[in-house]
Amino acid sequence: MGFHIAERWFEFQRIDDQITLIWEPHVAPLIRCNIWHVRGSDRDMLVDTGLGMASLREAATHLLEKPVAAVATHAHYDHIGGLHEFPERVVHGAEAAKVAAGHAASLFGAAKGDAILESIRAAGYDVPPELFTAVPVADYDPTLYCVAPAPATRIVAEGDMIDLGNRRFEVLHLPGHSPGSIGLWEAESRVLFSGDAIYDGPLLDELPGSDIGAYVATMKRLRDLPVDVVHAGHDPSFGRARLRELCDAYLARRS
Repeated sequence: MGFHIAERWFEFQRIDDQITLIWEPHVAPLIRCNIWHVRGSDRDMLVDTGLGMASLREAATHLLEKPVAAVATHAHYDHIGGLHEFPERVVHGAEAAKVAAGHAASLFGAAKGDAILESIRAAGYDVPPELFTAVPVADYDPTLYCVAPAPATRIVAEGDMIDLGNRRFEVLHLPGHSPGSIGLWEAESRVLFSGDAIYDGPLLDELPGSDIGAYVATMKRLRDLPVDVVHAGHDPSFGRARLRELCDAYLARRS
């Protein structure tokens, strides 16, 4: 089978002097993860690493001038595919075993299984037969895709800090979408990197490992967080008013 070959795999958008959004435009929206690079005075932080179909480390060389902590907000394959490329890997304890082992995954919609497909489509997502529109190089075989093992070098839990020198992010344990989903909260700037705990799109809470009761508690917690901006795992960033709307909509549906 022949696939279109992408001219470049990653796109970059500078949000401000310290935050850059990275994404994979040739990946279907369902699994198109937002990758966030945060520049610190002493070290940098990557929030999630995408699918790993192409080398994030090579593509982002111009950003990676300092040591970087690569943080996995959770262990779903669209967020950890490139994690193995980075020597410092930060993961919540509840996701650490899955990240360390690596696992098989598929870039083809039908491989997700009928029950998962039904729940994803019911949430409002299109699931195309192929979850990509191009390949990174001519000899790339998407049928061989898998997530490489990436053992954590640091296990984090609620309240731990990731210190970049001039910026400090607190780990918030936000289970529901997955058992060890985390957010990264900077109280001083009121910036939250939320992973898939919340984003401005259909929230998935019936995946393997999801817990609707835990998700309800997470939404109640997030609703009262005094954020100015949420940089999420998918879809556009948003502010406090939209955060409350999203939380209220979920709670009305699931409480």
